[in-house]
Amino acid sequence: MHLPKAYDVDEEKHPGSSRDGADKIITKEASSPLSDGSETNSPHPDLPRSDSSAYISSASLGPEASSSLPPSQALDRCRSNDPPPDGGLVAWLQVLAALLVNTLTWGYASAFGVFQLHYVQALDLPASQVSWIGSIQVFLTFGSCVFSGRLADAGYCRSTLAVGTFLAVFGTFMTSLATTYWQILLAQGVCIGLGLGVAFMPAISVISSYFKKRRSFALSLSAVGTSLGSVSLPSVIQYLTPKIGFHWAVRCVGLIVLVFAVIANLLLKPRLAPRKTGPLIEWGAFRELPYLFFSVGSFFYYYALYFALFYINSYARNVIGFSTTDSVNLLIILSGMGIPARPIAGYISDRFAGPLNVFTFTTIALSVLLFGWSGVSTRGGMYAFSVVYGIIAGTNQGTFVAGLASMNKDPRKMGIRFGMIETLSSFATVAGAPTAGAIIDRSHGRYLYAQIWGGSVMAAAFTFFLACRMTITERRWMVKV
Repeated sequence: MHLPKAYDVDEEKHPGSSRDGADKIITKEASSPLSDGSETNSPHPDLPRSDSSAYISSASLGPEASSSLPPSQALDRCRSNDPPPDGGLVAWLQVLAALLVNTLTWGYASAFGVFQLHYVQALDLPASQVSWIGSIQVFLTFGSCVFSGRLADAGYCRSTLAVGTFLAVFGTFMTSLATTYWQILLAQGVCIGLGLGVAFMPAISVISSYFKKRRSFALSLSAVGTSLGSVSLPSVIQYLTPKIGFHWAVRCVGLIVLVFAVIANLLLKPRLAPRKTGPLIEWGAFRELPYLFFSVGSFFYYYALYFALFYINSYARNVIGFSTTDSVNLLIILSGMGIPARPIAGYISDRFAGPLNVFTFTTIALSVLLFGWSGVSTRGGMYAFSVVYGIIAGTNQGTFVAGLASMNKDPRKMGIRFGMIETLSSFATVAGAPTAGAIIDRSHGRYLYAQIWGGSVMAAAFTFFLACRMTITERRWMVKV
């Protein structure tokens, strides 16, 4: 849906701000001692113009900055006040780094259905008990985001990413050696989960500082990594296990994790000056109604989000009669549909609808699909459900971060604000899959009541996201936000 430009929320609240801002930037560059051909006196008159990065205009920082800040810190502060480049090689390399991190972080979470299927058969345990491994992994991934987000804001992006990726690699190889439930829980649930959460926030917060007009597209493009991981990781496990065994298949996954981790660490380059001061939790953010509604909605959202991803395999095998291989293919198809859906959703969000609009209304679509899942009873129906659910879920998840970023006016607080929501949602993720598993076990293997539960919880999430949107738009519908 193409919305008139006049209805853009940011332009409506600040009419003409884009043009005025551009004029100010041009004026500032024309009079700055860093611009070519300027006659303004430099603080270091003997310094050649080609070395202009070694000094900085006191006018651009204020009278106190030039006398109290070293040149390197002054330059960092000036750069942090510059508008995001919205492109360029370095900016797109940050998207690639985040894509690789997303491949590991959420690819692992989305692929747990394959691991669960193996653990249930190999360990002869109920699905609800095995689900705790995946739930604890996701819980720690979300739960550690508030800490890694604050560290990223404070300027420790690269070291935080290095620690997180090391834990993820170490945990993967320890999983390949595990033979009992508790060993798998500690290696895959605790070590990998903690590592992925520590690694996730630095990459995402850096992207937000490089893009503004194209932010939704950049974040959605990086989120393609989730689908790539959801396709590649279970494929490796599924097709190598019969040939070399499960443990060696997991070691192959470990090598993939190692390569991606090294590349991501080499590419990441923070742009903004660090925000050293500030609380670990910004409690004042919850006094903002849009943020409060979005936070509560996120709790319900993540409570039901992984239900279909964790249980579509077992539903296809136990209810429809799929083989183990065919049931895994369903998960791969579902995840693969998100590869084209995510960047397209980002493009539509930037150009036409707005990320919060796209995210909100695809959330209710997920609710409808979860209710409709109960009516799927044929092989063709399962394949169709996987395709449609994969497209809607990819569109939805691809705009989650962009929707939140659209409400955050200070990029330096993106890490802590996003991390707070992720940590709050961690309590929902740790209970979501086991709740569904318990409902299925209590129903003697029937999935109907679990599907009703999933659809109802997702509908509750939509209600709060809609409240967030209506608060921002002052109860108007035809608004891009």
